[in-house]
Amino acid sequence: MKKITIIAATLFAAFASAAAQDDVQKATAEAAAAFSGAAQTQTVVEKPKYWKTFAIFDLGFNQTSFWSWASGGYNSASMRLGVDVNANYARDMVKWDNRLQMTYGFLWSADKANLIQKSNDLFKFESSFGYRTSPDSFWEYIADFTVRSQFSDSYDTYVQDDYGNWSGTLKSGFLSPGYMTFGVGMEWDPAPWFSLSMSPVTGGFTFCTIPELRKGYGMKLRDSSLDPLIGSNYNPQLFQLGAQIKANLKTSINDIFTYETQLILFTDYLNNPFKWNRVNWDNKIALLVGKYIKVAFDTWLIYDPIVLIKDKDGNNATQRVQFKEFFSINFTYTLGKK
Repeated sequence: MKKITIIAATLFAAFASAAAQDDVQKATAEAAAAFSGAAQTQTVVEKPKYWKTFAIFDLGFNQTSFWSWASGGYNSASMRLGVDVNANYARDMVKWDNRLQMTYGFLWSADKANLIQKSNDLFKFESSFGYRTSPDSFWEYIADFTVRSQFSDSYDTYVQDDYGNWSGTLKSGFLSPGYMTFGVGMEWDPAPWFSLSMSPVTGGFTFCTIPELRKGYGMKLRDSSLDPLIGSNYNPQLFQLGAQIKANLKTSINDIFTYETQLILFTDYLNNPFKWNRVNWDNKIALLVGKYIKVAFDTWLIYDPIVLIKDKDGNNATQRVQFKEFFSINFTYTLGKK
C-alpha cells in the first residue's frame, strides 16, 4: 500500500509539473503575440509642415448689349483677372510671410470703337520676416520688403483723329510710378487676424521710367540749372528715408464673408519729417454666393504729397487724395488650403 501511495504521488507531481510548464509556454506565447501586435499597430507621427501655401484665382466678366433701346446706351464688355498667391513659413519663434497680388482688367465700349481701355492694373509683392522675442510673446522683430507697381500704360482724355485712331494723355506706366520699401522694426501680433508693425528705419525708392511723367511723380531735377519743363532733366528715381506704420486686419465668417484691410503710413525724415507724408489704405470685401461665385468690392485710397494731379481741365496740378473702387462678380477658385 505504501508503494502504491508513493507511485501515485510521483505521477501527480509529474502531471502537475507538465501542466505548469504548458501554462508558462502559453503565457510566453501570448506575451510575444501581444508585443508583436503592438509593434504592428504603432502610430506613425506625421512630419510637421512648416509651409502653408495657397492661391486664389478670380475671373470676372460683364457684358451689355442694346437693340432698339429707346433710352439709348452703348454696347460694352469688361473683363478682370486676379491672382493672389500666399506662401507662409512658421517654425518655433520664426515666421516668414510672402504674398503676391496681380490684377488686370480692361473694358470695351461701342462709343470708342477699336479702343480697349484699362480698368484695373496692380502688381504688389510683400515679404515679411519675423523673429518672436519669446515663445509666449506677441512681439517680434521684423524685416519688411514691399514692391508695388502696374503692368502697362494708362491713358486719359482720349481723342480720335480723322482716320479713326485714338490717342490719349499718358498718365502712368510700368514702374511709372513704382514703389519699393524696406524697413526694420517691431510687430505686435496678438491674434491671427490682426497685426501692427512699426518700422522706425524704412528706406524707400520711388521710380518713374517715363521721362515726361517724372515731374508729376515728385522726381527731382538732376541739376538746378536745367529746364524744368523737359522731363528727361529729372532723375528717374527718388530715395526717401523715414518711418513706417503698417496695420493689417483680416476677418472671415466660414470663408463665406471675408473682409481685409491694410493701412500704411509713411513719413520722410529727409523732407518734412514727423509728418505722415504718404497714406495707402486698401480694403477688400468679398461674399461667396456659391462654391465658385464671389461678389467682391475693393477700394484703394492714396495720398502722396509729392504726386501732383491736374484738374479736369488739365490745369492746377496740386496734391490730391486719390480714390478708386471696383465692384465685380467673379468666378473664383482656391488652390491649396487657406
